[in-house]
Amino acid sequence: MTKYVVSGYIGFDNFGDEAIAHVLAEKLKKEGAEKVTFISSNPEKTKLIHGVDSCGMLKFFKPIKETDILISGGGSLLQDVTSFKSLLYYLIVIFTALFLGKKVEIFAQGIGPIKSFWGRILTKMALKLASKITVRDTKSQELLNSWNIQSELVQDPRFSIEICPKNQKGIVGIQLRNFEGVDSKFLEKLANEVKTNFSDKKIEILSLQDSIDLKVCERFKEILEQKGLNSVVYNNLSINEVLEKISDLEYLISMRFHANVVGIKAGVKTLAICYDPKVEKLADEYKLPCINLSDNDFSNEFKKLFK
Repeated sequence: MTKYVVSGYIGFDNFGDEAIAHVLAEKLKKEGAEKVTFISSNPEKTKLIHGVDSCGMLKFFKPIKETDILISGGGSLLQDVTSFKSLLYYLIVIFTALFLGKKVEIFAQGIGPIKSFWGRILTKMALKLASKITVRDTKSQELLNSWNIQSELVQDPRFSIEICPKNQKGIVGIQLRNFEGVDSKFLEKLANEVKTNFSDKKIEILSLQDSIDLKVCERFKEILEQKGLNSVVYNNLSINEVLEKISDLEYLISMRFHANVVGIKAGVKTLAICYDPKVEKLADEYKLPCINLSDNDFSNEFKKLFK
């Protein structure tokens, strides 16, 4: 029997990464893993939610020393757009496992963008020593091909979550997060389109990581109220509650990658807000209408949503 340690963006109350963790935990248990340990920022909560062992973000050495395989992923761990420190942390975890003679598997990751020189060098070194690499999109695979690193293209693990599409008529979901460019001007333009196209619909605003999303979601609700539109903000949602909410929608306007994934999976008419290359990749692959934070006019993409 095999022991696993999983390194990912776990324990931060981010719906998408917790959904990946859920899928991975279930997968390893079904395969008969002797022990599964998640590296988490909130070990006690992770144990409770996913039914696995867990250790703190900086307490990974002993669990890795006692394991057989380190799994890094999924999500977008190996990129430095968020921060170089984040990339360096996940690489340190990988190099620790390699130093201790453990197998390393890269699981369903979106690789890049990696802009820093040392980030690219260290990532190439780590990936060339990995036992197995799976990526979730063609652009990641193309990047690895350019580095002469073999990988397997797989479906994002969030697509394996069971969802019962309901798509109730008359409900529009709007999912926002704090990000540079999501300012008053952007929110005003978005609110104008919502009023023009959905004034007869029920509007639900979804916060999927409250520490990042909730403030801007509440601000958008205020702007809609100024335009005479009622809406409800939902926050502190469990994985199942998020799946339920999105599957109920007729339309979804979403920033976060994983919310768009669930919208696609549930058959909801989805418009992506491309604040990050991974969202742009997803929109291209699934032919979603897509607005950028810098766009002056959103009307054409809203028209595509209705088609």
